Amino acid sequence: MTHPIIFHPLDGTLPDSALVGARARRIARMRKAGLPVPPAVALDFAAVAALTEGADLPPLPEGFTLPVSLRGSAGDSAWGGPQAMLNIGFGPDTRNTIATTLGEAAAWELERRLIQTFGTRVAGLDLEDFENLYYDQLKLSPQPEEEDLAAIVAAAHEFYADEEGEEFPMDARLQLGRAVRAMAGEWHATTARILREAKGAPPDAGLGLVVQQMVFGLGEGSGAGMFQAVESNSGRPTRTGRFLPNAQGTDAQRGARTPHLISAEERAAAGQSLPALEELFPEIYANLLARHAEVTALFGEQMALFFTIARGEFWILDAVPVRRNPEAAIRIAVDLAKAGYITREQALLRVEPRNIGETLHPQIDKDARRDVFGSGLPASPGGATGRICFSSEAAAALHAQDQSSILVRVETSPEDIRGMHVTAAVLTVRGGMTSHAAVIARGLGVPCVVGASDLDLNLRDGTLTALDGRIFREGDIITIDGTTGQAIAGTMKMQPAAPSDALDTLLEWADQTRRLGVRANADTAQDASLARRFKVDGIGLCRTEHTFFQGERINAMREMILAEDRTSRDRALARMLPMQRGDFEDLFEIMRGLPVTIRLLDPPLHEFLPHSATERAQLAREMDIPVEKLTHRIEDMAEFNPMLGKRGVRLGITMPEIYDMQARAIFEAALNAGKKTGAQIVPEIMIPLVSANREVELVKERIAEVAKAVEMENQASVQYHVGVMVETPRGALRAGDLARSTTFLSFGTNDLTQMAYGLSRDDAGRFMRDYVGKGVFPEDPFHTLDLEGVGELLLLAARRGRSENSDLTLGLCGEHGGDPASIRFCDVAGFDYVSCSPFRVPVARLAAAQSAILSAKRGE
Repeated sequence: MTHPIIFHPLDGTLPDSALVGARARRIARMRKAGLPVPPAVALDFAAVAALTEGADLPPLPEGFTLPVSLRGSAGDSAWGGPQAMLNIGFGPDTRNTIATTLGEAAAWELERRLIQTFGTRVAGLDLEDFENLYYDQLKLSPQPEEEDLAAIVAAAHEFYADEEGEEFPMDARLQLGRAVRAMAGEWHATTARILREAKGAPPDAGLGLVVQQMVFGLGEGSGAGMFQAVESNSGRPTRTGRFLPNAQGTDAQRGARTPHLISAEERAAAGQSLPALEELFPEIYANLLARHAEVTALFGEQMALFFTIARGEFWILDAVPVRRNPEAAIRIAVDLAKAGYITREQALLRVEPRNIGETLHPQIDKDARRDVFGSGLPASPGGATGRICFSSEAAAALHAQDQSSILVRVETSPEDIRGMHVTAAVLTVRGGMTSHAAVIARGLGVPCVVGASDLDLNLRDGTLTALDGRIFREGDIITIDGTTGQAIAGTMKMQPAAPSDALDTLLEWADQTRRLGVRANADTAQDASLARRFKVDGIGLCRTEHTFFQGERINAMREMILAEDRTSRDRALARMLPMQRGDFEDLFEIMRGLPVTIRLLDPPLHEFLPHSATERAQLAREMDIPVEKLTHRIEDMAEFNPMLGKRGVRLGITMPEIYDMQARAIFEAALNAGKKTGAQIVPEIMIPLVSANREVELVKERIAEVAKAVEMENQASVQYHVGVMVETPRGALRAGDLARSTTFLSFGTNDLTQMAYGLSRDDAGRFMRDYVGKGVFPEDPFHTLDLEGVGELLLLAARRGRSENSDLTLGLCGEHGGDPASIRFCDVAGFDYVSCSPFRVPVARLAAAQSAILSAKRGE
């Protein structure tokens, strides 16, 4: 059945935006509120589609005056749409009426504009050809003589007829029908579709059209302009905009003539000689401010008003949400709530959590031209410029000279941590969103792009080759954009990080609203201090191995690993004990009684061993053993698949003295920090990579023995909790067993996703974009939690664990802990907390609050 083609009235009854689009509903709301908006009707999505396919356009409703404007009305304002077409329906009758009321010059000007718009947008003629017909006259005077305009219009008619082989259609209904089809065609153009889908529009998003009666800004005491009451780059209150006398539509924004500013204050600050609208038409200016306040109250939003002044009469043509960057979005939401236009809950829902991250890092100027030579996954936001370094040693050397570096690697390893601490940004050829480079960079707040597979890094030749053949060498200057995933040649203009008081206020409201706890992954005192600045609820993951990849510490670790007997290993562990104790003491002191979860040693031991011949020779000298013997010992420890080999709890069972040392360091640090701070410190000890409850029992027994020994030695009581990091599918399935021996389960979703999929998180970046693009996965499962597979494992584990231990604490400490969609899942699933990199904590706090609000609305 053919969809009926009707015009929906935008007056009185409010239409459904799902049928006619956001703009149509906005105009209807403003007219219903009594605001001075010209009469309008709307064509719904289905009607526009039917007209595109050849359906006939019915007559306009009775009493509708021609000519009219056509404005696109998408389901969401953010999706954009075709530009408005003005003066549609201009014909002989309307021309005579306009000539009588506005004068001959205005009538000729409107006809000229119509032919140009229709000719270029509908007939597809060249805009430059039209402009050549009248450019010289317009350049000489903004108001050409009537005779000049008449000649220009005659030339435009002649040009149109020559190009199209038919006269310009002066039939109003024919103009309107063809204009509707042209705008629908623009909506469905490939580029337009790609752009709106990038902003979240569904592939089949429809277009509605608003048909609005024209009011004319031509003649004496007339004009058109735009006004907004906040700055788009900061959200701060202002009175800004542009106004152009004797103009239509967006003439003031297009720059055909120098526009007037809106307020006298803005004009004075800009040093402009042209009088402001406030000075030209003070009564209109006052009316504009009053009407804008009404619109703000009506929509509970900061809107940009597009207006026309027709012979001294003020009209609002449209009102759209003010364009804003992340900083402005936060301030606008907070200020609207403080002013009572919206509630705090509405303000919290207005801000996209991921956008908060952009305010915490310097960003590349959005208007700067980019020479992109490679792209990958945006693993850690922010922008930075520096000289290419192909090794951590080179990055450290530049840092010592106060120069900025970009660490470029095929992929990073724990040995690169020292370089990552001093570099401005990281670029890797391989890797995914939870690769080593991505995880560490996010923790450090360093911009990072991973998986830039279109680049070829040849360390032997010292070259980085782009797909277009360009070669970059060590020392060349490049810029990394971790927000978009781009590698850019040369230096780029930066915008500084812009955290604000408004952000602090918004996050305070979030903390008052959320149920879900937000902890930080923090390995060092620096990490912990940063986490406290972001007001975390504790530390959800301290990776104890990360402090051993620097300075003399790595040698103590290597001696312990390579020890040939228990005595040698104990001697190395004795060297390591005060290092670990000091690390943990710092964390406990900084957290002052907040939960601190310390994961016992997890990675395979080969990660700590030297790989190059130079490093092996140096270690052999320090250990006073032959290089050949050291090399043979290292080769004996090699594993075919070390990430599934002797790591995690398997180390604690086969080499229990390692976990004994760490437990002692934890307990002694807790006692020392408790004395210093006066806080009750109850460390949470997490056993990694558990698959069977017997593993927990064996490690837990050893921990208890160490606790008793420390209590005896210090004549003090030691309190602690023991929990499990659930990273294997079997661990999730046997969560009921694990819950009988532990007080908490923390899901390490990086490894759990890897094992559930049988997918390497370090190598997935090579093909993940293809998989997502072809719909194999809706999202990268290492970026956003896979609800159907991994999510089901989490729900199953949570249910089984709490059926055995109703007091069981549930947390998530993978990188998904900073992803808003994954946080929503954890909140709904009844988890107690998520843990993420410090710089993602503000994102998680807001996302958790939004989840609580949405759950309350749905009665979950």
